Amino acid sequence: MQTPLKRDRQHWNRTVGAPQLYETVLTYSFHQNRFPALPVVMETLHRVTQLERNVDEVIEVDVEVEEEDEEEDETEVVDDDVNETPPRVPEDTKEVESKDEQVGECQKTTRLWQPTIYSSFGKEKYYFAGHDIEIYEGLDTYGATIWPGAIALCQYLDTNRQEINLMDKTVLEIGAGTGLLSIVACLLGARVVATDMPDILGNLRSNLKRNTKGRCRYTPQAGALCWEQDLESTYPRSEHRYDYVLAADVVYIHDFLNDLLATMRHFCLPGTTLIWSNKVRFQADLRFSENFKSAFHTTLLADLPDEEIKIFMATSKE
Repeated sequence: MQTPLKRDRQHWNRTVGAPQLYETVLTYSFHQNRFPALPVVMETLHRVTQLERNVDEVIEVDVEVEEEDEEEDETEVVDDDVNETPPRVPEDTKEVESKDEQVGECQKTTRLWQPTIYSSFGKEKYYFAGHDIEIYEGLDTYGATIWPGAIALCQYLDTNRQEINLMDKTVLEIGAGTGLLSIVACLLGARVVATDMPDILGNLRSNLKRNTKGRCRYTPQAGALCWEQDLESTYPRSEHRYDYVLAADVVYIHDFLNDLLATMRHFCLPGTTLIWSNKVRFQADLRFSENFKSAFHTTLLADLPDEEIKIFMATSKE
């Protein structure tokens, strides 16, 4: 793939983004009947990152020269909004303070995960539920990247608040990744538990705290969850009942789709609503969709053909 070297930084960011490039590599490899090893994908992304940095260095030199020429005539303008603190919750609103506990006993870890491959697209900004949201990404693993299905579901929840009312509801997200969807649910008034693999939790917790502190009715929790592994002992049904279970773009490692479906069935009890957003990429996605429809009572909430994304609502058949 030929990389377009552009001096215009904005054009570069529009041309190449982490999720888009990641999907391009994966899609091409699957069409060639080869599943790419993660290190190979990471090396490709790393090389593109280095190319981008080289472009940035050229841009920075040009900017420095221009600034020196204008420095004598310009006066420094201080932005009063830079140091503003996030708006506090009104005094009459309950805020439930809870510790970020290790929900589940999937292999505990004390290592704070941080992305090791950085680039200018390592930080993404969004606007949902009346707030600016800043998410840090990495290129180390699938769970460190924001995927299209998560953005689509955030938009759906934000624009359909009457149909899906999350205010004061208990919400579990499986495969939370960077935490964008959990953050939006929390901003919409939900009590949120965001779960993912243990090595993802450091960045997940950091994003949750950065974007919800002082803004939400409830403090979100984050915990480890390994699909289908001793679920009844780590997440007994009698103690872990939720109004909503959210999942976005979790169909990507096809060896674990049976475990994913079993995890969905474990948490989707009578009285629970499961909302699943998925971008269709491969034939296995369609097979999982059929199994999903067989396992639950399902309703198609949204079909986005341009993005190849569908959002389903499901309830238990029990």
